[in-house]
Amino acid sequence: MQSKEYVKRRKTLMRMMGNDAIAILPSAPVRIRNRDVDYPYRQDSDFLYLTGFEEPESVAVLIPGRKHGQYILFCREKDPEQETWHGRRTGQEGAIETYGADDAFPITDIDDILPGLLEERDRVFYSMGRDPEFDHQLMSWVNSIRERARAGSQAPHEFVSLEYPLHDMRLYKSRAEVSAMRKAAKAAISAHQRAMMYCEPGINEHHIEAELMYEFHLAGTVPSYTPIVGGGDNSCILHYTDNNQLLEDGDLLLIDAGAEHDGYASDITRTFPVNGRFKPAQRDIYELVLAAQEAAIKKAIPGNHWNDPHDAAVKVLTKGLVRLGLLKGRPAQLIRDEAYKRFYMHRTGHWLGLDVHDVGDYRVDEEWRLLEPGMVMTVEPGIYIPAGSKGVARRWWNIGVRIEDDVLITRDGNEVLSRGLTRDPDEIEGLVGSAL
Repeated sequence: MQSKEYVKRRKTLMRMMGNDAIAILPSAPVRIRNRDVDYPYRQDSDFLYLTGFEEPESVAVLIPGRKHGQYILFCREKDPEQETWHGRRTGQEGAIETYGADDAFPITDIDDILPGLLEERDRVFYSMGRDPEFDHQLMSWVNSIRERARAGSQAPHEFVSLEYPLHDMRLYKSRAEVSAMRKAAKAAISAHQRAMMYCEPGINEHHIEAELMYEFHLAGTVPSYTPIVGGGDNSCILHYTDNNQLLEDGDLLLIDAGAEHDGYASDITRTFPVNGRFKPAQRDIYELVLAAQEAAIKKAIPGNHWNDPHDAAVKVLTKGLVRLGLLKGRPAQLIRDEAYKRFYMHRTGHWLGLDVHDVGDYRVDEEWRLLEPGMVMTVEPGIYIPAGSKGVARRWWNIGVRIEDDVLITRDGNEVLSRGLTRDPDEIEGLVGSAL
C-alpha cells in the first residue's frame, strides 16, 4: 500500500484529536511458541493501519501541531550481528525515508524521550488494557512528570480511548483497502477451488488444508486465520480446527478459509460433498442455506440496518426448516421463540478488514448501525445437524452447511468480493475431484 494512504490516515486522526493531544501506539509483542521459537509475527492492526510498519519493538507517536514533526517512530536500530541471525531491520533512517516518519529514535531511548513529548499535552489517546506491560510503562512516565509538578512540569490530565476514533475510521474502507481485500479474496477463491478439485473419499482433512496453504503461499499471502476443514460430523463444529480426520464417502466437507493480503483479510466458506454428489437431504439443506444467503445479501445495501441481513436469513431458514419437517409450528412464532437457534446458532456476519472479525460498533445510540458505502461485511448463514439430534430423522444427521462470502457496501448496493467462487450446487459437483 502506498505511503500516501498512511499519511492521509494519520492526518485524519490527528485532526480528530486536536492540537492539545498526543497518541501513542505500541507494536504487537513477539509471542513465544515454544522455548526459543516464536510464532510468525503479525503486527497490531491499529499500528499497521497508521504506519504500515511491520517490525516488533516499535512505538508510534502522533503529536498534532508539533513544529519539529508530528509523527515520531521509535524502532530498533540497525545491527549487523542481529540482522545476520534474524533478518534485516529498517532502522531510524529507513523509518524516515521509507515509512514517512518525521523523526525516528532507537526504541532503547524511549524512556529518555517520550516523557518530554508527553509534557504540556492535555490528553493522551491510548488503548489501555491491551498491553499491560506497556500500560505500566506509560503510567510510570506520566507519574514521573507529576513528580516534577513543582518545577513547572505539567502532566496530561485526561486519557482517551484511541479505539473510539480509530476504529470508526477503520470501518470505512478506502479504494486502496478494497483493492487489497479483492486480492485477498482472489487468493482464497483459488484455494477453495483447488481444495474442491483435489478432494476425494479416503484422504485426510489435513491433505485438503495443505492444498489451501499451497494456493495461499503461491499467491504471496498467508492465512487470515486457522482454516476450518471439517468433514462429516466435524462440519457441525463451528470452530473446528483439528483438521486431522479421514474424509468418508457420502459425507459433506465444510471449509472456512481466508487469505490475508497486505494485512487485509478475506473470509470464505463453502460446503460440498466429498465424493462429488450431494445426497438428497444434503442438497435440500444446501439449497436452503443458499437461499438464505441470497436473501441476506439483497439486504446488505446502504440505508438498511446491520441486522437486516440477519433477519432476512432467519426468515428464509425458519420457513425452510418447517417445510423440511425439522421445525414444527408457525414460522413467525418460531422466529419469536428463536427455535431456529437449535440448527442455526450464530449471527449472519461480521465486519471484515485488517482483522477477520474487524473493528467497528454494530450499534449506535442503542440502534443497529446503518450500512454505508465502504463498509465490508461477511454474509454467512448456516445449518448444523449433528448425529443423535433428538427428534431428527437419521438422514439429516451430520449435515453441516455454511456458505460465506465477503460483501462490500457500495453507493448503489453491494459488491460480493468473493463472487468468483461458485455457490451453485451443480457447478460444485462438477468441480469436486476434477483434478484427480
